[in-house]
Amino acid sequence: MKYYVDGSVFTSGDGSERFPFKTIQEAAEKAMAGDEVLVFPGVYRESVNPIHAGTSNQRIHYISTEPLKAVITGAEEVKSWKPYQGNVWVCRIPNGVFGEYNPYTTLVSGDWYIASFIAHTGEVYLNDKSLYEVPELAQVLSPKKSMASWDADFSVYTWYTEQDEEKNETVLYANFHGLNPNEETVEINVRRTLFYPQEEGVGYITLSGFCITKAATQWAPPTAYQEGMVGPHWSKGWIIEDCEISHSKCSGISLGKYKQPENDNKWLNWKFKDGTQTERDCICQAQREGWSKETIGSHVIRRCNIHDCGQTGIVGHLGGVFSLIEDNHIHHINNKQNLAGAEIGGIKMHAAIDVIYRRNHIHHCTRGLWLDWQAQGTRVTQNFFHHNCLPIADDCIDPGTPGLGEDIFIEVSHGPTLVDNNLLLSERSAKLATQGVAFVHNLIAGSFTAVGMGTDNGAKTLSSPRYTPYHVPHGTAVAGFMTFLHGDMRFYNNIFVQQPIRSGLQKIRDFLQGEGKNQWDDGNILVGTFPYNNGYQLFEEWKKEFEGYCGMGSEPSDRYYIHLPVWSEGNAYFNGAAPWKKEKNALVDDSHKVSLSVVEKDSTWTVQTNLYEVLPEFCVGTISTETLGMAFEPEQYFENPDGSPIVLNTDYFGNHRSIRPCVGPFENGKKDFLL
Repeated sequence: MKYYVDGSVFTSGDGSERFPFKTIQEAAEKAMAGDEVLVFPGVYRESVNPIHAGTSNQRIHYISTEPLKAVITGAEEVKSWKPYQGNVWVCRIPNGVFGEYNPYTTLVSGDWYIASFIAHTGEVYLNDKSLYEVPELAQVLSPKKSMASWDADFSVYTWYTEQDEEKNETVLYANFHGLNPNEETVEINVRRTLFYPQEEGVGYITLSGFCITKAATQWAPPTAYQEGMVGPHWSKGWIIEDCEISHSKCSGISLGKYKQPENDNKWLNWKFKDGTQTERDCICQAQREGWSKETIGSHVIRRCNIHDCGQTGIVGHLGGVFSLIEDNHIHHINNKQNLAGAEIGGIKMHAAIDVIYRRNHIHHCTRGLWLDWQAQGTRVTQNFFHHNCLPIADDCIDPGTPGLGEDIFIEVSHGPTLVDNNLLLSERSAKLATQGVAFVHNLIAGSFTAVGMGTDNGAKTLSSPRYTPYHVPHGTAVAGFMTFLHGDMRFYNNIFVQQPIRSGLQKIRDFLQGEGKNQWDDGNILVGTFPYNNGYQLFEEWKKEFEGYCGMGSEPSDRYYIHLPVWSEGNAYFNGAAPWKKEKNALVDDSHKVSLSVVEKDSTWTVQTNLYEVLPEFCVGTISTETLGMAFEPEQYFENPDGSPIVLNTDYFGNHRSIRPCVGPFENGKKDFLL
């Protein structure tokens, strides 16, 4: 059956094409497995709660009849502003508008959130751009630029809120700098989620072609109920496609964890267990309560434009397993820098078991892709990363509070994690506080950081290693927990290019290697595999540590606690990028200057380089599962989610590689690459 929705009709009908429903929610209450909900263009100011699930054979389809013309928004327009003082205006909102959830009394909070100042889940928007909340009225009357923001000039457009309890009203003050808010489009967000089932298990839904924007979402750490503007809420088989997702206070799309009432933000609320211990508890509880491949995950997010969210574009823990995230444009995430904590990125996912990230364009985020815990069977392939860093302007960088970002952060995971055929063009390509990762056929123009560090909990004087789980291959059952030896890394057929280093980044590097030295980030900004020079052996050398060893009764030894081996062969290094000292068959070119730039014009992106004018024929051959072997701790091979072998015989564009392929992501080199 087909149900029709048209918000422009005078009165709601029966959902037929002739007499459509007025709201999407009316259709959501009727639609059953196999049905379609067709939504005509218009602005739908509602929070849609899909009631019924589809099945694997009969999905429920929600379709915008004209792509991106059906807009679901969590905001309400406000035309009741009154002059207050100077450029500052004030309005009063009856609290009945908000129902049970008032974003202007609800603070952003949760595990791993750094409450550097008070922030509410509410926002004020001027012409589709969110203003900057400040903790006191004086900072609205006399605003100062936020030098942490990517848009420091706009950061003086500030707002402040307070409650008039006697009148039961929310009072908002905002500085519009000479604009009359009653003549502009000024909105406030009032709804928490926009297309999100309130119940678990509402699976097999397709959401296609909608513009979804402006919601008062809460911080989404892995130890809490993770919400987003859009998401499947602990179910299976959703498809979110061809949508524009923007301006969530925290997260745009959530593939995240369900609520565990006795273990929800437990670290924040109970405090006696460390956060990583409560996270381990969350994982084990989920397994006891039915987390499995048969019931959870296997979602698809494709061809979506996800931008201008405060915490993440996509977030998830446990609920995103076995998913496919492809062909998305994810950009300008956390650019206001008004939210801080360990859960920020274009994509931030825990337990990305057998998740494939491919052909995504991720840029201008303070961190691109963060794979935290259990990146087992995860593959990152054919993606374009660039400008995932601090604000570009050097005067926006405070060396004393370095919130450095990078294209990919893989943290405390045992692998196997395969990173192949990507462009990693930010100043820092990868943060590698982890093990069990293979980099193959990538173009890497940024540094590797946190090698051999960042896997402890941060106790001041005592040992505090982090133990994280690994799973049975291609499943959710926990096989064990282990801390980190580091190493177990593979680097084949990559190209490393050192780029010019801006002064702001040098200041941070100097700070982190001097008075700001810590156990989380070494501040490295130099390109290459050389961070593995200290204490990492070839497999042949590491294997000898165990020769002649006969178990109990042998002399005490450190053999079980030394770094795991590293495999590195056939990589090319330019502009001073440096190889691991034990690398085999490295090409180090000190005679040519390689240029590399990312150019955007009319929404078209081009990589311009002279690399292929100076790159000789050079490669160690085709890389496959047989070459890469298995990750040490889970004893799982670098293979496809179905357990079949991987042969890396196609390039970034999907072109078939020759028997002796070219190093880097492109099989056929040229000067300009249209991406």
